[in-house]
Amino acid sequence: MTSETKISKGYQTVVPAKLRKSRGISPGDRLVWEEEKGEIKIKVKKRKTLKDIAGMINVGGDAVEWKKKAQRGEI
Repeated sequence: MTSETKISKGYQTVVPAKLRKSRGISPGDRLVWEEEKGEIKIKVKKRKTLKDIAGMINVGGDAVEWKKKAQRGEI
């Protein structure tokens, strides 16, 4: 599928509806931009919900470090 969007004066753009729906992109999700061999690749980094992180509570360790790792997508 090919889609085209325009970049606004504030350097913002819109993710096309077909892509948002097919990839389950929601408000709060992040887009990770990578440059590789002259091409730009965009990956979706889903927002963590309370349900996603509920299992981390019983693992022990430093809560601040666990939060940082979750925000970076490491866990």
